[in-house]
Amino acid sequence: MSFEIFVALVVFAAVTSVTPGPNNLMLLASGVNFGFRRTVPHMAGVSIGFVVLLLAVGAGMGSLLTTLPWLYTALKIAGGLYLLYLAWKIATSTTLEEGEAAARPMSFLAAAAFQWVNPKGWVMAVTAMGAYTDPANYWLTMVIVAAVFGVLTAPCCALWAGMGVALRRWLSEPRRLRIFNIVMAVLLVASLWPLIR
Repeated sequence: MSFEIFVALVVFAAVTSVTPGPNNLMLLASGVNFGFRRTVPHMAGVSIGFVVLLLAVGAGMGSLLTTLPWLYTALKIAGGLYLLYLAWKIATSTTLEEGEAAARPMSFLAAAAFQWVNPKGWVMAVTAMGAYTDPANYWLTMVIVAAVFGVLTAPCCALWAGMGVALRRWLSEPRRLRIFNIVMAVLLVASLWPLIR
C-alpha cells in the first residue's frame, strides 16, 4: 500500500467514522441517558464489531452478498426493523433518572452484533475493502484497512458518547430530554434512507 493510498484510507476512515449514522446517534443518546462509563461497553462493541465485519467482508462475505442478493435483502430488512425498534425505545425514554433505573445501555455483544445489520456499516466496509486493498498484497492490506478503522473508530465513538454526556445537564429537564429523544429517534429512522432508495 502506497503512502498516498494509506493517507486516503485514513481520511476515509476518519470521515465515515465520525459523521452521523446509526451507531453515532445511538452513542449520543446513550451518553445522554446513561453517562459515559455505562456507555463504554456499547462503544467497545461498535469498535470491535465493526473491525470483525470489515475482516469478514474482506475475507469474502462481501462477494457472498453479491452472489446471494436475497441474503443482502434479508440483512437490510433485519437492520431496518432493528433500527425502528431502537428508535422507538429512544423516543419513549422518559427522564434521565427513570431511564437509568429502568433501562440499560446497549451491551458489548448487542452493539457488536448490530454492526451486521447496520446499513452504513456495510456500505463503509464494502467500500473500504474494495477501494483500499491491493490485489497483489491482499491479505496484508485487508488487515491494514481493518486496523486503521479499529484505531479511528474508538475515539469517534467516545466523541459522540462524550457529546451526549455534555448535554446531560441541559437535558435534565424532562421536556428537553423528551424533545431530544424524539429528535434522535427521527434521525435514526432517517438513517434508513440508504436502505429504501
